[in-house]
Amino acid sequence: MLTPPVHLSRRTTARPIPLSRSGWSMALIAVVAAGVSPGTAGAQTAPPGVARPRAVADTSVFAPLVLPTPNEFRTGSGAPGAKYWQNRADYTLAATLDTAAKTVKGELTLRYTNRSPDTLRFMWLQVEQNAFRSKSLNSYIFPEASRFGARGFEGGYTFSRLDQLVTAAVGASPRRMPLTRRVNETMMKVDFAEPLAPGRTAVLDMAWTFPVPEHGADRMGRDGALYEIAQWFPRAAVYDDVHGWNIEPYLGQGEFYLDYGDYNLAITVPSGYIVAATGALQNPRDVLTPTQLARHAIAAKSDTVIRLITADELAKGSARPRTGGMMTWRFSAKNVRDAVWAASPDFQWDASSWKGIMAYAYYRPEAAVNWHDAADQSRLSIIEYSERWFPYPWPQISAVEGPISGMEYPMIAMENISNDVYDLYNVVTHEIGHMWFPMIVGSNERTDMWQDEGFNTFINTFSEGRRYPERGDQMARAAEERRMVEQYMVQGVDKPVDMNPDRINPALLGEAAYVKPSVGLQLLRQEILGPEAFDDAFRTYVARWAYKHPTPADFFRTMEDVGGRRLDWFWREWFVENARFDQSVDSVVTRTKGDTMFVGVLFGNRERGVLPVRARFTFSDGSTQDLVYPAEVWSTNSRQYVREYAFVNKQLVHIELDPEQRLLDVDRKNNSWGTKRITP
Repeated sequence: MLTPPVHLSRRTTARPIPLSRSGWSMALIAVVAAGVSPGTAGAQTAPPGVARPRAVADTSVFAPLVLPTPNEFRTGSGAPGAKYWQNRADYTLAATLDTAAKTVKGELTLRYTNRSPDTLRFMWLQVEQNAFRSKSLNSYIFPEASRFGARGFEGGYTFSRLDQLVTAAVGASPRRMPLTRRVNETMMKVDFAEPLAPGRTAVLDMAWTFPVPEHGADRMGRDGALYEIAQWFPRAAVYDDVHGWNIEPYLGQGEFYLDYGDYNLAITVPSGYIVAATGALQNPRDVLTPTQLARHAIAAKSDTVIRLITADELAKGSARPRTGGMMTWRFSAKNVRDAVWAASPDFQWDASSWKGIMAYAYYRPEAAVNWHDAADQSRLSIIEYSERWFPYPWPQISAVEGPISGMEYPMIAMENISNDVYDLYNVVTHEIGHMWFPMIVGSNERTDMWQDEGFNTFINTFSEGRRYPERGDQMARAAEERRMVEQYMVQGVDKPVDMNPDRINPALLGEAAYVKPSVGLQLLRQEILGPEAFDDAFRTYVARWAYKHPTPADFFRTMEDVGGRRLDWFWREWFVENARFDQSVDSVVTRTKGDTMFVGVLFGNRERGVLPVRARFTFSDGSTQDLVYPAEVWSTNSRQYVREYAFVNKQLVHIELDPEQRLLDVDRKNNSWGTKRITP
């Protein structure tokens, strides 16, 4: 937490001395004058015969950060404006899984409501299975065998119906009107049968099929008899006040941006299959056995794990009400931005609960050694994020084991088998953390991935430290992330945070979009705003933008509005630019008079980035004194900062910057002065 300079020992007296009263420090002032750098405030008078420096614009890291002009939709405080709007997409979906052909047949009715002030004559749909067609944009950007590559699979949508249902008058039967469409990679433009005025709803009716890829860019796919089905239906793209239609293609590395709505799903699979899906199961008596229904009733009131379907029941064939033919599972979800499902005949199924919210785990017997703990891991994740940031709003959360290494959808977290329970929890709590970012706070993952992955990585450190403190508490985990980012900076390979994810080298994606923004939030919380102010502001951001579409500017403004501090410099250096950090002890001048040692220190800042100054003074008797100065001390001169001290009955022998390595520094060799630390 940021504090003003304090005296940590009553035996040590340190006080700044006005420069005009300390003639002994003229040598230090001369050092400063010789190295005056751009950023020093005030006009400089040129010596006779020397041209006056040319006036230039303020290029300091402290210059005001230019953000979009506030308006009636998004305010200068960072809150949604009085006329904020977003469109709505409600779906009725049906899917049939053909395990022989390895295909999904889908049908939907989409009710798309235009809440914008604009009349819409067309809309864009996301048709992301087209990424798995040959010669797709995905195939040209990501190597075929890479994580986000198409793996040589020939897929894509085949439509058999795409109509609009138009009602001429109240009470009249709707007319079915085929729509003109144009496919552009993973986006499809659909022309409405008639203009969609503000406040009106268009009803679209579609039917399609697609082959299920074995490796769906590590977002969905299949493994033997197990299917994890996502990006499986045409989804309405977002039309917003920032970009109009958001038409960025799906390439695999960048993720998703979707409107909210209500979903009703009917998933038809072979009767031997168990289904997990977004939403609450609506027909449990049709698809579960009496034993499973009884166990589920117990789990709904239990804080311990109840085994709903066991490995023994799977082996005996008693896990399903019947094994022949097909069976339809029905789910309903309110106010979500997507719906997905997974199905396997081999799922063991565990359950627990917290405050009426079900925590499920679905996994195959070979994963049981770690996954026996997954339902409880899911439960604790919901508790942690609900108690600390914002209450979980939906009736259940499901962790599903399968081939996907880690992916999130509303109420669904997909993970692979994992190496041990620690590794499994790191992935489970990360994917469940995404229920807050971006499932509740609906930022644009396809352009601002850090508002999704970075925020989630940040909140994960609290959850991981709570579950397994023996592997490091929250601060220890934050320190590990900080050292990682520092090493990327030392090597000069780090990337700006505010960068389109599809433009980031996949090898650097984890650092740039996950860890680096998390470290930025940790610095903001611990070193700049302090935990109390930060947590207040961060919770306010979540509450303001729950089920809405915030931009980076909305986040920046909210943190300042509630945190109570202008942070243009921090947003610029950490998120917008790619600044590095290198503080130093450049010069020390000392003088002793009587029982008092006078010390003048010239602190240096050798890179563009600025951070608070954390200095530890060590004395000959082994005692220490820590002084902390806010980052704004660099605002008038971003290269040099001078302080003077008077120590009574003390002999200073050592100065060290950031001794606990709470900050970042690409060269720590210049962080100290004097002899090594003394141990009494």
